[in-house]
Amino acid sequence: MTFLSIRLDNSKIISNFVASSKYAIFMNIKDYKPRICDMELQEQLEASGAVLIEGAKWCGKTYTARHAAQSALFMQDRDNSKRYKQIAATKPSLLLEGETPRLIDEWEEAPVLWDAVRFAVDMRGEVGQFILTGSATPKDDGRNIDMADEERRMHTGVGRIAPLRMRTMSLWESGESNGKVSLQSLFDEQPDIAAISDLTIEQLAYAICRGGWPASIKLTERAALRMAKNYIEEVIRFDIHRVDGVEKNPLRVRKLLESYARNISTMASNETLMADVRATDQTIAANTFASYMTALRRIFIIDEVPAWSPALRSKTTIRTSPKRHFADPSIATALMRTSPQGLFKDFNTFGLLFEDLCARDLRVYAQALDGDVFHYHDKKELECDLVIALHDGRWAAVEVKLGMNEEDEAAKHLLKLSQDIDEQRMLKPSFLMILTGGQYAYRREDGVFVVPIGCLKN
Repeated sequence: MTFLSIRLDNSKIISNFVASSKYAIFMNIKDYKPRICDMELQEQLEASGAVLIEGAKWCGKTYTARHAAQSALFMQDRDNSKRYKQIAATKPSLLLEGETPRLIDEWEEAPVLWDAVRFAVDMRGEVGQFILTGSATPKDDGRNIDMADEERRMHTGVGRIAPLRMRTMSLWESGESNGKVSLQSLFDEQPDIAAISDLTIEQLAYAICRGGWPASIKLTERAALRMAKNYIEEVIRFDIHRVDGVEKNPLRVRKLLESYARNISTMASNETLMADVRATDQTIAANTFASYMTALRRIFIIDEVPAWSPALRSKTTIRTSPKRHFADPSIATALMRTSPQGLFKDFNTFGLLFEDLCARDLRVYAQALDGDVFHYHDKKELECDLVIALHDGRWAAVEVKLGMNEEDEAAKHLLKLSQDIDEQRMLKPSFLMILTGGQYAYRREDGVFVVPIGCLKN
C-alpha cells in the first residue's frame, strides 16, 4: 500500500514509501474498542481544518486517529523516520499528501510539520484535512519551536488546528462500568436514579492497579499489571529526556515521581514535594525541581486538577493550589510498588487512589459534555473533591468516598457548598453527588445522589 510518492520535480520520483503491516492505516482493527472521544474527534473534524490529539503515551491516540483517518504518516516508523525528517526539513508539504483526513502521528518528531499543516489548511480552505497526534508537548507548548537555521515563532494554529485531549480508558470505555447512570442525564436534572454496580471492591482495586491503558484490557492479570511498571520505567529512562532534549538524573526523576505518588489526590505544595526529594537528594535546586515538573506535565504524566473559584454569598479566601493527580491511577500504584492485594492493607491510600481514578473518569465524561473538572477548598476548610463545570454555566459538586461510612458527612459538605453559592451571580448546582466504590445508585432524602463509579458513564 503506497502512502507517499516524493518528487523532486514533475517527472522524477525520488522515493516511494511503502507502509509495513505494522503501520498500515487500512488494516482491519478488529480489536478497536470505541472511545468516548471518537464523537469529539468527528465533531472537531467537521469544524476545523485539523485536529491535534494530545495525551499520555499508550493512551490510545494513534488507534483512535487511525480509526478516523483515510491515510497516515507515522513519524516514529524507524524504517523511514530518518527520510521523513529529511523531507520535513526541505519540503514538508510532501509529507501531507494523501487522502483526508490524513493522520500525522507523533508530529513533534518534526515540529516544522505544525506550520506545514497550518499553511495547508489555509490554502485548502476545507475542514477535516488532518489529524495530528502527540504524546509530548514540544518546548513552549509546541507553538514556539526553534528551526534548524533560523529563529522564528510558529503560528499558534488558532482557528486551524483544534486541540483534543485524550486520556486513558474510563471504566465505561473498558467495559467495567455498566453505564446505568448517565452524567448527561444528571445535568438534565433527572429526578431519580436506581441502579446496581457489577463492580466488586476487588475488581475496583485491580482496575486501579491495571489502569486504563487500552493495550492492557485484554491481557492476563499478571501481564496487565506489568504494563504500568514498564510504562513508568520508560518515562524515567527515555521520555522525560526526549521532551526537551535535556538529560535528567533518573534517580531524581524517580524520587520526584514517588513523592508525587505519595501525595496523590492532595494539595501538597511544591515545597512539600521538594522537601521529600531532598530527604535523599539534598543538592536538588528549586529551578531543577521546576524543570522536572514542567517536563512531566509536557509528557502528560502529571494531570493536576485546578482549583474552582465560584461566586459566593460571603467573602472567604479560596485556596488556589491544584490537586495532585496522575494521568492514570496505575502510575501511582507502580511507583508505590503495590498491588490489588496491597491496597487492602492500607485503606487510606486505597481511598486516595480511588479518587485519582474518579478524577480521570469524570474528566473523560465531562469533556464529552463540553466541561472541565476542578476541586474546591476554602480557608474555613470546606472542601469538595471534584467540581464538574460545563461551559454553559451548569455545574455539579462531587464528593468521592470509597466506602459508605462517610456518606452523611460528605452530603453535609455538598449541601453547605450549595448553600454558600451566590445564585444571583451563577446557577445553582444541577446536582450534588457522592461517587462511591459501592454497589447501589440512589437519591437520598436530602436530594444528594449516591452513584457507584461502576454505574457511571458520560
